[in-house]
Amino acid sequence: TRVLDESNAPFYQWFADGHLNASYNCLDRNLDNGNADKTAIIFEADDGSSTPVSYRELHRLVCKFANGLKSLGVKKGDRVIIYMSMSVEGVAAMQACARIGATHSVVFGGFSAKSLQERIIDAGAVAVITADEQLRGGKRLPLKSIVDEALELGGCDTIRNFIVYNRTGGAIGCVPGRDLWLHELLQDQLDVCEPEWVSAEHPLFILYTSGSTGTPKGVQHSTGGFLLWAMLTMKWTFDIKPADVFWCTADIGWVTGHTYIAYGPLAVGATEIVFEGVPTFPNAGRFWDTINKHKVSIFYTAPTAIRSLIKASETTPAAHPRNYDLSSLRLLGSVGEPINPEAWMWYHENIGGGKCPIVDTFWQTETGGHMITPLPGVTNLVPGSCTLPLPGIMAAIVDEAGHDVPNGQGGILVVKRPWPSMIRTIWGDPERFKKSYYPDELGGKLYLAGDGSVRDKET
Repeated sequence: TRVLDESNAPFYQWFADGHLNASYNCLDRNLDNGNADKTAIIFEADDGSSTPVSYRELHRLVCKFANGLKSLGVKKGDRVIIYMSMSVEGVAAMQACARIGATHSVVFGGFSAKSLQERIIDAGAVAVITADEQLRGGKRLPLKSIVDEALELGGCDTIRNFIVYNRTGGAIGCVPGRDLWLHELLQDQLDVCEPEWVSAEHPLFILYTSGSTGTPKGVQHSTGGFLLWAMLTMKWTFDIKPADVFWCTADIGWVTGHTYIAYGPLAVGATEIVFEGVPTFPNAGRFWDTINKHKVSIFYTAPTAIRSLIKASETTPAAHPRNYDLSSLRLLGSVGEPINPEAWMWYHENIGGGKCPIVDTFWQTETGGHMITPLPGVTNLVPGSCTLPLPGIMAAIVDEAGHDVPNGQGGILVVKRPWPSMIRTIWGDPERFKKSYYPDELGGKLYLAGDGSVRDKET
């Protein structure tokens, strides 16, 4: 019955008296609306093998996973660290936490033991979910041993359980009474788990960003506002349709992998690719071969990857996209950093065949989803520009006193009004949240994006 509560600004609340469950909205709803046997995830492994997983199968895995966590005593409000590579099991771990009301914190599988230790301590996590090893570019890279090292650094006394997914069968050390294989945990669990209904403001996840100074910042996101924005932007930005095959190449360790892999695509009943590998293995044509193989229609990747593949196509002609059938594509996306006009044009001509709109998306870990981006078929595309804010996003460019600057003059990017998927606080540090994102210098009411920006004179 309530939408936006501004009574305790800048600790805004959205839909505060509503209740929901994110996993129910991603999975159970798709069992009830005819999507049960539709492919939810196509897992594209590092070695090129692929495995389809239906919504029914994913629901069963998540329920068994959730029941397994509950059997270990993990409950609503607990924090769980997930330190895994791209996998169906990684997505299922996130969904299982959401299903029982536990707050997950995914740590990118390339981070060090020290980084992991800091996040375990700050979150007060009760469990870690990891894998023996991960596969990247044909190589086995450690995961479980890094978690062991993190725990040995000390201070992780809240950890009670350590769940290990057997990805490679690599030899790992096990601590009796603490370490547990995932397949053993799931073996006798029921494949039905009633979702835990939580407040719309219940913390769905904490995702740490590296603070410019001091300890990492635990960006806390709500359940209702985050899930709503994930679904809206899947529809607005990506124009998602039932027949689409959606591929976001990000990792679940980043916010892009949260919003546009673990939650958004599933919440709208899409079919998506979960990609374990790297774009240059076994050769630099891996992306284009995968698009051709699975008839991907929406492709969302980073400018860094695009620029590296431009170079690869020049040095290795066989890896050039012209050698692959990319005709299934209808929409391209860019994420993570500004894309330079030259890379934009190459992407548009060589990957999109000159016909696919490019949605150049500006957003942040803290924003939860897209903020400024073209709407395909609506917004005029400008190579190198993220164009205009989405409906409801009141972005502005101001000077150091918080006053609007004229078009064509550079300034500080801010957002003047709250939006549903915004950061709620920094975990355990509300004062740092206010100082970092709603500084007094700007009046305490403007969200500080931390980026410089300029708006074209003619717009």
